[in-house]
Amino acid sequence: MRFADYAKLYLRAGDGGSGSVHFRREKYVPKGGPDGGDGGKGADIILRGNSHMNTLLDLRYHKYVKAPKGERGAGALKTGKDGENIVMEVPLGTVAYVADTRRRIGEVLLHGEEVVIAKGGMGGKGNAFFKSPTNQTPREAQPGEEGEEVVVEIELKLIADVGLVGFPNAGKSTLLSVVSAAKPKIADYPFTTLEPNLGVVQVGDHRSFVMADIPGIIEDAHKGKGLGIRFLRHIERNKVLVFVISCLNPDIKTEYDILLAELKAYRADLIDKPRIVAVTMMDLHPGHELDSYITLDVPIVSVSAVSGHNLNVLKEQIWKLLGHENS
Repeated sequence: MRFADYAKLYLRAGDGGSGSVHFRREKYVPKGGPDGGDGGKGADIILRGNSHMNTLLDLRYHKYVKAPKGERGAGALKTGKDGENIVMEVPLGTVAYVADTRRRIGEVLLHGEEVVIAKGGMGGKGNAFFKSPTNQTPREAQPGEEGEEVVVEIELKLIADVGLVGFPNAGKSTLLSVVSAAKPKIADYPFTTLEPNLGVVQVGDHRSFVMADIPGIIEDAHKGKGLGIRFLRHIERNKVLVFVISCLNPDIKTEYDILLAELKAYRADLIDKPRIVAVTMMDLHPGHELDSYITLDVPIVSVSAVSGHNLNVLKEQIWKLLGHENS
């Protein structure tokens, strides 16, 4: 299944049905009076969370959505039938915005949770509603309200406890593949990962967390270079960030500073998240040990996906940063 984390939709919710102008006419009831019913409500357009989904691809094929109208009212005080709501299922972590203003409409975080992204119009009142002591035979009824018409942007921000952040070919996909059951694409060329991958990492008995492999970031990614900011949004929901840097890099601190600057340029509060540096490919480094002169303002763990060096140490460190130190 192809991954899609963005969709732009053109929506028109259903109009409300018109109220009815009607008078009761029965044998032996010469002056039955007004009995026109109200119109039905127009259909809403709704997003519903589905924990079994992980892409917005379906929405890409339904860009234009028009919901049904409510039916008009009828005599005998019969209310028109409401329009049937249109429900679109989306992955957890989906956020909806009004396209032109970026006003946030709502987000879906739980399975079965619903967010109305376009509201249907209310049905109009029938003439029975307007009856009064001074107006015994009202001949007026309301038209239904128009349904909301709006262009919305739908974004998916993956819900993961931990995000792997790093340059292309830093070893993020390999690391995820050995600490979880995820099977991301792995190769020796840049931008192997073209979509985020999720994996459940087991720390020990009854302890686990969800880790996301975010496609590689390069310098000036926040300006649109490389894969740009397309996938940086997925980092927003992570509780802990793991900066993945290859030990083959001659200047680990400089690479760390560049990655940190990119996150800050995209969204300043991202650097407030707990973070740790995982220096990968240590099987290629003599003695699996880092040079002692490397100092950063966050914990550093040297690891090797090939030999398994320090993988359990890394998982325990992440577990502590998630706030589970005493679990």
